[in-house]
Amino acid sequence: MTLPLQLFPLWAILLSAIAYLFPELFIGFKDAIIPVLMFIMLSMGLTLTAQDFTNVLHNKAAVLIGVILQFTAMPLLAFGISRLLSFDTELLIGMVLVGTVAGGTASNVMCYLAKGNVALSISMTAISTLLGVILTPLLTSVLIAQEVDIPVLAMLFSLLKIVLLPVTLGVLINTFFAKQLSQAKPFLPLASMAAIIFIIAVIVALNHAKLQSVGLIVFSAIILHNGSGLLLGYWLPKLFGQNEQVCKTIAFEVGMQNSGLAVALSMKFFTPASAIAGTLFSIWHNVSGSILAGFWNRQISEEDANKISH
Repeated sequence: MTLPLQLFPLWAILLSAIAYLFPELFIGFKDAIIPVLMFIMLSMGLTLTAQDFTNVLHNKAAVLIGVILQFTAMPLLAFGISRLLSFDTELLIGMVLVGTVAGGTASNVMCYLAKGNVALSISMTAISTLLGVILTPLLTSVLIAQEVDIPVLAMLFSLLKIVLLPVTLGVLINTFFAKQLSQAKPFLPLASMAAIIFIIAVIVALNHAKLQSVGLIVFSAIILHNGSGLLLGYWLPKLFGQNEQVCKTIAFEVGMQNSGLAVALSMKFFTPASAIAGTLFSIWHNVSGSILAGFWNRQISEEDANKISH
C-alpha cells in the first residue's frame, strides 16, 4: 500500500496536466468539491478513535509546540510571503487560507514512511483539525479583513459541516464497528489521496487560463511556505529538547496543510482564482513530503545497518 501512496505526487501531476490541457473534462465537477472533501474528512475519522484525542496527554509539550506553530507561523508566513511577492487580493486570500487551515492527513502518511511517531502525528492532526474549525475563519479575518469581507460565521458553520460532522461520524463508526471496518482501513489513505487528486484536477481545469500568468509565482510562494514550515517544524522542537523522531513528526504536521480544505473554502466563499494556492500546495507538499520521508527513511536504514555491522 505504501508504493501507491509514494506515487501520489506523480499521479497528481499527471492528472493536473490532463486537466490543464483538457479542462472541459473536469469543469463540470465543480459542485462535487465539497462532497468529495467531506468524504476525505469521513475517511480520516474512520481511522481515528477517542484514544487518539487523549494521546496528546502523553507528550503535551510536542503537541503544544506543533499546534502553536501550525496556527501562528504558517498563517504569518503565508501572509508575509504574499505581501513580499505583491499578490493581488485573490491570491492573497488563497495563500492565507492555506496558512490558516489545520495540518493535512497526508502528514500522517509521510510520518509513517519516514518512521516518525505515527500515533503522535495522528493525534496532532486530529487536535489541529478540531481547533481549525474555529481558528481558520478567525485567523483569516484577522489577517485579511482589511482587504476583503471575511464571512467568519458562515465559514465557521461550513467548517462544522465539512470537517467536524464527517470526522465525528467517522470516529463513532470506527468506535462501534471497528471489526467490520478492519479490512477496509488499509485502503482509506489511498481513497483519500485519489479524492485529493480529483479535487486538484477540477481546480486546475477551472483556473487553466489564469495559471498561465500566475502559476509560476504562486508555485514559488508555495515552495517557500511549505519549506519554511518543514524547517520550523523540525528545528524549533529540537531547540526545546524533543527527540529526533518527534521533531520529524512535527515537521510534517506543520509543513503539510489541509490544502484541500483551503481549496473548498476558496471556492465556496471567494473565487476559483483564490483556490490556485491550495491546488498547487496540494501537489507540492506531497512531492516535498515524499522526498523528505524517503531521505529520513534511508537515513534510519543506514544507521541500523551500521549498528549491525559494528
